Amino acid sequence: MEMTKTKVHNFSAGPGILPQEVVKQASEAILDFNNSGLSLIEVSHRDKDFMGVMDEARNLVKEILGLPDGYSVLFLQGGASLQFSMVPFNLLRPEGTAAYINTGVWAKKAQAEAKLLGNINVIASSEDKNHTYIPKNIVCPKEVDYLHITTNNTIYGTQYKNMPNCECMLVADMSSDMFSKPIDATKFGLIYAGAQKNMGPAGTTMVIVKNDLLGKTGRKIPSMLDYKIHIENDSMFNTPPVFAVYVSMLTLRWIKKLGLKEIERRNEEKAALLYNEIDRNSMFKGACEKEDRSLMNVTFVMNKPELEDAFSKYLKQANISGLKGHRSVGGFRASIYNAMPIESVEVLVDVMRDFEKKNG
Repeated sequence: MEMTKTKVHNFSAGPGILPQEVVKQASEAILDFNNSGLSLIEVSHRDKDFMGVMDEARNLVKEILGLPDGYSVLFLQGGASLQFSMVPFNLLRPEGTAAYINTGVWAKKAQAEAKLLGNINVIASSEDKNHTYIPKNIVCPKEVDYLHITTNNTIYGTQYKNMPNCECMLVADMSSDMFSKPIDATKFGLIYAGAQKNMGPAGTTMVIVKNDLLGKTGRKIPSMLDYKIHIENDSMFNTPPVFAVYVSMLTLRWIKKLGLKEIERRNEEKAALLYNEIDRNSMFKGACEKEDRSLMNVTFVMNKPELEDAFSKYLKQANISGLKGHRSVGGFRASIYNAMPIESVEVLVDVMRDFEKKNG
């Protein structure tokens, strides 16, 4: 088997791979932003050129998703982890209850933060089988303030194929599958996503919120946690993460150019190639239920765990990086986000086949 010697195939779960054209444009802007003679990372966030970047980033999100009037798009700091608190601060009434579905580590962390502010009801969980599936046939109480889900679970490799039916407000953490396929964003009251999987580098988090849901809890909210304040200040209540927003804007341009249907087609093709090999290869097996397999994070283990070190060395020889699984699952995890070219997946599949020939 011919090994690639120069290119590193980056299967990291996050920060994840970015389109090469975006990396090139961003690197040029670090040296000279918009022919200003200044680096992107030293211009004022109040400079008209950067304010144009922020406006374009927000408008691209609206255009790509087809958002109607009445929704705001924010680029904030603190990662998705801060959203675990911002969501209940802004949407959970002190006397109300929020519903949560527990599908893994990040969903559970979101629950823990919400519990500090009010009542929560965990209406379904996959914890009984170490989060290897997505709970089905969810019945959500109508009277809850919102239902929170995590649409893709990076650690376990599961993903919602269909959103739960509920009469209440639906809130989603889409950090690891945002912009990976077309969605009807109007089914959600609020969506949040850390940029560092499919949209940009670590440092900013995108929030989409329906405006008329805000300001109804009667709760006093710290300024930095108040969505309404960030909306009124166009995501610049404080100094925004200039570089992360700029790279996100460049990536959103790339997403718009391809279109979400084409991105979904590519993601399905990559995932099918890899899952088919996992199912065929006598050395490996999938780590979660087939019907709930993620298109973003492919988790698998070895049928002979004693060969893991040997396979890891084989991966290194092929310049494959970031494939080690999370410690709570073990095995391996191939994160194949939007910018991952199918050629890198083909290299991984070739390595798996070659390893089987020599060790099977």
